[in-house]
Amino acid sequence: MQLAPSNGLELCYDTFGDPAGEPLLLVMGYTAQMIAWSEGFCEELASRGFHVIRFDNRDCGLSTKSDGTPPDVMALMAKNAAGEAISPDEVPYTLSDMALDAVGLLDHLSIETAHVAGASMGGMIVQMMAIEHADRLRSVTSIMSTTGNQEVGQADPEAMTALLLPPPEGREAILAQNLKTNQIIAGPLWERDEAMRRGAEAFDRSFHPVGAAFQLAAIAATGDRTERLASVDLPFLVIHGKRDSLIGVSGGRATAEAVPHADLLELDAMGHDIPEPLWGQVAGAIHALAHRAGLSY
Repeated sequence: MQLAPSNGLELCYDTFGDPAGEPLLLVMGYTAQMIAWSEGFCEELASRGFHVIRFDNRDCGLSTKSDGTPPDVMALMAKNAAGEAISPDEVPYTLSDMALDAVGLLDHLSIETAHVAGASMGGMIVQMMAIEHADRLRSVTSIMSTTGNQEVGQADPEAMTALLLPPPEGREAILAQNLKTNQIIAGPLWERDEAMRRGAEAFDRSFHPVGAAFQLAAIAATGDRTERLASVDLPFLVIHGKRDSLIGVSGGRATAEAVPHADLLELDAMGHDIPEPLWGQVAGAIHALAHRAGLSY
């Protein structure tokens, strides 16, 4: 793992596969560290000819953390629910800034253009990359994400409540709460032992709950991307699980409808996760999209 200067920050990243392969930048979601992209999944992508890059978003993992008082997320979410616009001045940063972070990492790695794939909030970030930095992208895959329109992709109440619970005291209590949340939002292929292992790995690598408020504020302040997505002219794939309780499948469908000529892959056994039995199918779909974009290998 290495640190890269980007957009005034330091981003922790690592890579898989041949550096001469097709660059594929993976962008993870809300509060999730880069290791949420399983090594096995990254190796699956690398075996298909990609040079895979994963990184920690700001306020997560081993990347730069924000200073100061966290934003009032509940007030921002109430504004969203009421249809009120949030000024970028009201938050420390938006998804546009996080998209620029990702572009800065490509700059550091001397990568002019790359395929990008983002999961959940990461899907929102790659959407912003497609809107604002299209010249840096070869293809875009938005996984289990949505457009920012409050009328689509709604979470089940149980899933949203679990996601927003404050952490308890102590490692074991935190891991138990995280495991329960993970089970609620995951699909039917969820495995308890693997979830426990990965939860402990993530906690021991970095535990920074304050970062959640900063990231959630960035999502809230960015607003609805639907109209801007209509301008995207890139090979674009949307992948969504029909069993997703955190971002309902209507969010994925709305994303595919918003982007001209986007492809939509809905997976029956997928929730808000990418379980091992689906790695091959998901990696294959990303690879097929890259072929349509024109591979150099």
